[in-house]
Amino acid sequence: MTVTLEVHVRRGAILESRHRIEAAVVDVEGRLHDSTAEPRLVTSFRSSAKPFQLLALVERGHADRFHFSEEQLAVMAASHTGSAHHRELVTQILQTLGLGPEHLACGYHDPVDPEALAQVRARPELRSPLHNNCSGKHAGMLALARAEGWPVEGYERPEHMVQQLAQRAVAEVCGFPYEEIQTGTDNCGVVVFGLPMTAMARGYARLASAMATGDGRERALHRIRSAMTTYPQAVGGASRFSTQLMEACRGHVVSKGGAEGLECIGITSRGLGIAIKVRDGSGRALGPATLAFLEHLDLLSEAERERLAVLREPVTLNHAGRKVGQLTAVVEALSPTG
Repeated sequence: MTVTLEVHVRRGAILESRHRIEAAVVDVEGRLHDSTAEPRLVTSFRSSAKPFQLLALVERGHADRFHFSEEQLAVMAASHTGSAHHRELVTQILQTLGLGPEHLACGYHDPVDPEALAQVRARPELRSPLHNNCSGKHAGMLALARAEGWPVEGYERPEHMVQQLAQRAVAEVCGFPYEEIQTGTDNCGVVVFGLPMTAMARGYARLASAMATGDGRERALHRIRSAMTTYPQAVGGASRFSTQLMEACRGHVVSKGGAEGLECIGITSRGLGIAIKVRDGSGRALGPATLAFLEHLDLLSEAERERLAVLREPVTLNHAGRKVGQLTAVVEALSPTG
């Protein structure tokens, strides 16, 4: 079925804004099950690619070699809030490698975690690349370089084997030709990938359906998924939609968001992958759109819907704390004439 998916932003009775959403539902074979009008929209994978950027480290046995914990693996697939716990997890990884924060190429940005943000504002000298929401991913990339005997300097550059292997993993798991993947530079400095939403969704179908008893790649994907769903706080943290969704669904869903309004989801019980993109890049529309689409697909239980209800139609508060508006996602069947 083809549907239209929008998020309406109202202030009182006034319709102030409308966010148009694209979505695709795909199985492991790449078959399209449900979608909006443009399921093959080419867009940036951004941080939703992180489970696959981690794949080579796990698949080649290096996670075992370094004795990384499942929570440490989860933070390597994370867009974290920069909390003290997140920073400690990344620090532990770097210490295992004999490296420090100065080796992270991601740079600093203000943490989302309120306590961490207050600390760096009061004491700017505490600012560190560890606060960057991608520091876990970068630590995982440094681990791969270290394990393979490659230079750690320049690991973020497109020509480095770490980035070449990440692109190869994305191509193979998502079923999309390596040479046709568009590339750019993410805000954290590493390569970012552009490919159709259907390919992203197929990758998440593979992630969702991977078995612990399968081949080496299947086992690696299963381990990454298990780490993410077991430690959703490490994958994001308080206020992160992906974390809230995985916590509410308790292993039924693996989810990872990306900048510019992207959410990619794997449904473990059905072996389906879903990619959802807010066309104008607005993050505020992502939660309501994702939940409305999952409800349309009948992929959330009543208990899961109840746990996520506050995110389904979030309210707008004014500066005095009074409700003045609301976001509402609308899913409608597309007529045969479009």
